[in-house]
Amino acid sequence: MKYVLIIGDGMADNPVPELGGLTPLEYAKTPALDALSSAGTLGSVKNCPDGLPAGSDTAILSIFGCDPRECYTGRAPLEAAASGISLRPGDIAYRCNMVTYEDADKPWENKKILSHSAGSIEGEESDAIISALFRDARFMPAADAAGLSIHPARSFRHIAVQSGASAAGMTLSPPHDHLGEEIGAFLPCGSSNAETLKSLMRLAHEVLDRHPLNNARRAGGKMPANGVWFWAEGTAVKLPSFTESYGKTGGVISAVPLCHGIAALVGLDRIIVPGATGELDTNYEGKAEAALRVLESHPFAAIHIEAPDECTHNGDTPGKLEAIERLDSRVVAPLTKALRERGEPFRLLVLSDHKTLTSTRGHDGAPVPFLIYDSRMSRETGCAYSERDGEAGPYVSDGVRLMSLLFCDG
Repeated sequence: MKYVLIIGDGMADNPVPELGGLTPLEYAKTPALDALSSAGTLGSVKNCPDGLPAGSDTAILSIFGCDPRECYTGRAPLEAAASGISLRPGDIAYRCNMVTYEDADKPWENKKILSHSAGSIEGEESDAIISALFRDARFMPAADAAGLSIHPARSFRHIAVQSGASAAGMTLSPPHDHLGEEIGAFLPCGSSNAETLKSLMRLAHEVLDRHPLNNARRAGGKMPANGVWFWAEGTAVKLPSFTESYGKTGGVISAVPLCHGIAALVGLDRIIVPGATGELDTNYEGKAEAALRVLESHPFAAIHIEAPDECTHNGDTPGKLEAIERLDSRVVAPLTKALRERGEPFRLLVLSDHKTLTSTRGHDGAPVPFLIYDSRMSRETGCAYSERDGEAGPYVSDGVRLMSLLFCDG
């Protein structure tokens, strides 16, 4: 028996007036997912525990059977693990996003944040800008005094590590939850260290706003990476072994550090696919092919698709629809077809980790639809993969239970 997990990040949503009151999952054409839903079990699950952030960090921990109420220390330590960054006692890891503030003649605190990803900056360009910042004659001594170092990540998702500081009392906000808003109310607060981080963010904007690399981005019609945003703070974390918990080995295919970090910490293989970007243009076919290769030597493979979430954060509803349809036609359909041709039975779990709302461009921790399909069973319920049909099925109040349901062969 083979087991497959497919996570469409943020593809669940609420009804959207511009889509005739349908959700993107209801509006998009998803024949492969709908066929599996009709032949399988369709329900809803709450992956983000109340009282914790509604995001992929808590949700995907739950999906992999790691109770975030017991092991969650923050998102950044999970992403740090993907890069092999070892956190020592007293270290704090932060996500350090490259962001875009509006070009406006107003105080920094009154500027709006336009993009949490500096227009999805990636690769050498992102590394060059963050490295230039931390080498700057004004910024470098300020960062050193704060005990802050940077680990470039070839995307907008850099990791900063601070030594000899405290996160006690500090409040940091996810930038993607406040797009189009003035930043003043969402800047670091609550402690002296928060004030230090805020000062560094202000100085970073002064250094980067008219930096030649950003002037070149503007000239090329791109958003400037004219700021950094610290958030997702946390300390070193230890997660339970996946193999010890479920008796299975396998691999995780993703373009984002969070999923690879969780994989590393639970003992699963981290699979990097060429052309996997975490955006709408990601290599869908490559991810499906990578999962099939994993399943040649392991019983379990997980595929994570980031594109629906990123499109929603960017206010791109047509892109979200396209991302869902590509997941259906270029991942789910060819993967299930190939598994059937191999002739070995398989079970498949497909779900969104959390909702990402078109109305706010932010996350929501409400229940999301899940489907479990078993190739040995044949039935026709008429259910489609959607929030509405999922709510009519069984409800799982804790996403930590999902992996056990996938591996239940009875």
